[in-house]
Amino acid sequence: MTPPVRAPIALGPMPAGRRMTTIDERVVRATAATIQALAADVAAWPSYLDHYRYVRFRERDGAGGGIVEMSADRPFGPLAWPTFWVSEMQIADDRAGAAPSIRFRHVGGVTRGMDVEWSFDATAAGTRVRIVHVWDGPRWPLIGTFAARAVIGPVFVHGIASRTLAGLAAVAERGGGAARHNPNVEVQRG
Repeated sequence: MTPPVRAPIALGPMPAGRRMTTIDERVVRATAATIQALAADVAAWPSYLDHYRYVRFRERDGAGGGIVEMSADRPFGPLAWPTFWVSEMQIADDRAGAAPSIRFRHVGGVTRGMDVEWSFDATAAGTRVRIVHVWDGPRWPLIGTFAARAVIGPVFVHGIASRTLAGLAAVAERGGGAARHNPNVEVQRG
């Protein structure tokens, strides 16, 4: 079933002053266009990334974004903790007059209200990819901020984002197009 098409999502700039910030970054030996295209093609992530269980668009917009449902495992040795979230997704490229980026705002799951930005800056060695997550934490009385700063951000967000960035970097550095298909994952393609 093809998801419905909606108006382009516009999330605006990243919010400032949030209680939790998690940053993952690395230089990828590929062009900004190559790594941004891989990062923007979220529906294909399970083909490249063993820790992703699925990615499904609930709605698409005409600019490459939409409403996306995602699930990934956070491994703990031989065990894996399944995570799930729903995000609004916006693709911004330099044709729009801004630096290339991908923005997400979590609208479902424990991390509801989290804002995420992937940015891509050309360097002499390739492209510096930076993933920033900001959030005030879950609305749990007394422990919400502590849970975000001590567990959710460093253990789950960083644990998944660092693996995602490393996996997509490896694909980009191999040439960007040759996905290693994981036969145990159903890939949702639009």
